[in-house]
Amino acid sequence: MEKRWVYKQEAPEHVVKHLADELKISPTLTGILCQRDICTFQEAKAFFRPSFDALHDPFLMKGMDHAVRRLTEAVHHSEKILVYGDYDVDGTTSVALMYSFLRQYTHQVDFYIPDRYKEGYGVSQQGIEWAAENNFGLIISLDCGIKSADKVALAASLGIDFIICDHHLPDEDVPQAIAVLDPKQVDCPYPYKELSGCGVGFKLAQAFCLQNNIDVQSLHQLLDLLVISIASDIVPITGENRILAYYGLQYLNSQQPMRPGLEALKELAGITGEMDITNIVFGFAPRINAAGRMGDAKRSVSMLLAQTKEQAIQMADIINESNKERRSKDTNITKEALQMIEEDDFLRNANSTVLYKESWHKGVIGIVASRCIEKYYRPTIILTHSNGKAAGSARSVHGFNVHRAIESCSDLLDQFGGHMYAAGLTLPIENIEAFRERFEQVVADTITAEQKIPQIEVDAPLSLNQITRNFYNIVRQMEPFGPGNMRPVFVSECVFDTGSLRVVGDSHLKLRLTQDGFPGSLDAIGFGFSDYYKPISKGIPFDVCYTIEENIFRGIATLQLNIKDIRIK
Repeated sequence: MEKRWVYKQEAPEHVVKHLADELKISPTLTGILCQRDICTFQEAKAFFRPSFDALHDPFLMKGMDHAVRRLTEAVHHSEKILVYGDYDVDGTTSVALMYSFLRQYTHQVDFYIPDRYKEGYGVSQQGIEWAAENNFGLIISLDCGIKSADKVALAASLGIDFIICDHHLPDEDVPQAIAVLDPKQVDCPYPYKELSGCGVGFKLAQAFCLQNNIDVQSLHQLLDLLVISIASDIVPITGENRILAYYGLQYLNSQQPMRPGLEALKELAGITGEMDITNIVFGFAPRINAAGRMGDAKRSVSMLLAQTKEQAIQMADIINESNKERRSKDTNITKEALQMIEEDDFLRNANSTVLYKESWHKGVIGIVASRCIEKYYRPTIILTHSNGKAAGSARSVHGFNVHRAIESCSDLLDQFGGHMYAAGLTLPIENIEAFRERFEQVVADTITAEQKIPQIEVDAPLSLNQITRNFYNIVRQMEPFGPGNMRPVFVSECVFDTGSLRVVGDSHLKLRLTQDGFPGSLDAIGFGFSDYYKPISKGIPFDVCYTIEENIFRGIATLQLNIKDIRIK
């Protein structure tokens, strides 16, 4: 599939040069820092040397004083506290973090995760009624609650107080809770707005410690859960998230024993080296998520809270089986969906994809939508049958607001919600065809030609002779990578293979690249690029887009280019 290479805007030359002189590093690297709003020596120091001292005062968050006062009261009076969370990774890690934190100070605490299919997203009536039946006086909701004004009112009518820890955009109708902690509230003065749900819970724990003269160092043991939430919920790894992720990875990779549940998960995921954001996103997150998608998300929390290796392995094995089931359904449904497109002339040439099949599993339709976009790059909605309705997940392409497009069809829907790149919707089954036609028309009228072509953001052009071990070491110090601080992408022009070109596996290219004026050569790997074997083998020069990584083979570490795209000259 053709891709657009979009070069990021260069920073002013004098700013780049001045920072390069101060840091004594390549102007190419300081140019990348400046693109990321790191333009002074002090900003660079804060970026490369994250410090706990730079975390914001949690009491700057609106409602924090009320939340800590009420939580302290509940702990001191041995009230029953219910920790309530969503069923995804952010929700389950949030619950595990808050539950394990509170268990140090009270045994009157339990947790609750709603059933994805019976109760749905957010705070449920069933959950509130369960809390009332079991005499809980306080509920702390994590990664949900900001849109649950009616459920918070129900809880109040049953004598249950609420503290909401959320990071989603609030509606106009903010719940009348004892405290609403959400930095995205319009009138919240908290300086950093991009915390995960688990991050908001961590700030509550931090404030509780400060208020009750507890050493905040005790919170470090919770950072492993927090970095998993940051990585998995795809929040920007900037500001406080960068500090918390940096120390969370440091804690995961320290010499002390890993949390038993995470150790079991690491073994099942086949992760042998150090943990990083990528390992979490592809190794931990799908497995933790699978419990909620295919069964009971409480299993994920139980695994994260397991005290012994035996308990952890038992829970992790169940979760891993859920992930295998999820993967099988995901693969099969994706195959069916792509076949439906390929066998239909209209769908093949459409500006959007809207597919429905009654038997598709609701827990994987969002994944399937993303998979379809990999082959047919356009706004995509996958629908299935749920409780007598069609329920769907939407995914979008870069720059196109799928939520706004769905909103244009709202008269055909029962409900919808989400954001620019992902949304959920429910509609009467009899409206599917009308919705498909309307959605296609809206997309056709509003999508641009550029938005139909996937893009790669390029940080900087680079000559191969600039790639040294010292250059790479500085790139590596920019970790942890993620949204807002992605691994730098470079382009080198007019490169060619030295003669070691070969196909590995079914469709991957292994090369050694060189360039005029560069006396050496560098290893490169191109996953899924075997179609380029013939032109490259003829010695034709090409431009290459890539990231730089370290490859360790038989204990020897070498630099390697991970190819993102190739353009034959």
